[in-house]
Amino acid sequence: MSNPLLSYYGDDFTGSTDVMEALASNGVPTVLFLDIPTPEMLGRFDECRAIGVAGTSRSETPDWMQEHLTPAFEWLKSLNASICHYKVCSTFDSSPKVGNIGKAIEIGRTTFGQTTVPVIVGAPQLKRYTAFGNLFAAYQGQIFRIDRHPVMSRHPVTPMHEADLALHLGAQTNIPVAVADLVATAAPDADDRIDQLAAKQGILLIDVSSAESQETAGHQMLRVTQQAGAFVAGSSGVEYALLAAWRRQGLANDSTVFADVGAVDRLAVVSGSVSPTTERQIRTALDNGFAGIALDPVALVSENGERATQAAIAAGASALTDGRSVILHTALGPSADRGVDIDKIPGARHRLGQSLGRILRSLIEREGLKRAVIAGGDTSSHALKELRVDALTTLLPLPQTPGSPLCLAHGSHEPTNGLQIALKGGQVGTDGYFSQIRDGARS
Repeated sequence: MSNPLLSYYGDDFTGSTDVMEALASNGVPTVLFLDIPTPEMLGRFDECRAIGVAGTSRSETPDWMQEHLTPAFEWLKSLNASICHYKVCSTFDSSPKVGNIGKAIEIGRTTFGQTTVPVIVGAPQLKRYTAFGNLFAAYQGQIFRIDRHPVMSRHPVTPMHEADLALHLGAQTNIPVAVADLVATAAPDADDRIDQLAAKQGILLIDVSSAESQETAGHQMLRVTQQAGAFVAGSSGVEYALLAAWRRQGLANDSTVFADVGAVDRLAVVSGSVSPTTERQIRTALDNGFAGIALDPVALVSENGERATQAAIAAGASALTDGRSVILHTALGPSADRGVDIDKIPGARHRLGQSLGRILRSLIEREGLKRAVIAGGDTSSHALKELRVDALTTLLPLPQTPGSPLCLAHGSHEPTNGLQIALKGGQVGTDGYFSQIRDGARS
């Protein structure tokens, strides 16, 4: 485990499995821990060449980041990986008060003692693109500038109102931001141009809009880190870009073969997502035999939350006992969002994820479930911790819907050790995603 190829901290759990999937699918064995592991736990995965820690910073305050990211980055630094990546969502949604990416970069920059931090956000594999520092993302087959994206411009916690990522970061940090745009990276003297930008000592955003520019970005990121230091930031576009460069060096493969996992008779899903993508997925699953149980999110985080939790467990267990897969959801799309009411209760969003996690764990324990799904980025971060899992590895990548693989859970809690679990972000997956996971289908 000495000198791994890459280490990373994911700002939420779904994004953390996204990185793991990208690496493992390309011949870089990867383990994702849910906290800084003990030496004994780390030793169980000494064949891994990439090591991640899944966090919750996407939904946390700058003060929380200062307290929790500092020791996490220090531990990652101690691994002496060639690259250490602070992983953020490919939609870059964040604000000065919640999920502040600029603050996280400041902490990493200080911990690693470096002046320039390269950042890659574009990831064509996820239909995310950056051009001249502006971020674009797909929705329903169309490409939108992120501040005009039908979903992310209306995110319930961190709506994206600015597509220019230099300006967006400028509201979160005083670190200067330079852009290595598509013209600079494609120029005959690209290395010199990038060196001049990196010399400005700040954040260096590197554009990615295509397979060609992605490969170039990976080359430039490796060059900059060799001079400036190991710490980088960005989406899983970082890994996709680096993989292209690593393949040329013989450090990664084109693909890795994973065994088929087959279908399960019953699947349990908990969802805290209000995304229209997840809404379509839930409705499609209901049309395909799943039982749907609507949960009142306000009741789950109120003074009588335990009563609501137990009622949800009973309803879910009843459906599973009848032999049906079940989806317990707090909303069916944006029109059912109770966020205004939830935010009136301090700490309620975190407690909601925890409640969903307790519901899911109880269903797994009662019914002996072998496979489960948690839907919603912020939900997954807080719910998975309730399953008493220590680490995840990739069990089944989903090439048609990258970023939401089926994972294998590792830990000391017998009912969830060996659990097959998928963590699905709100915007991720095709309409048939839940049936796909139930059936163990790759596409």
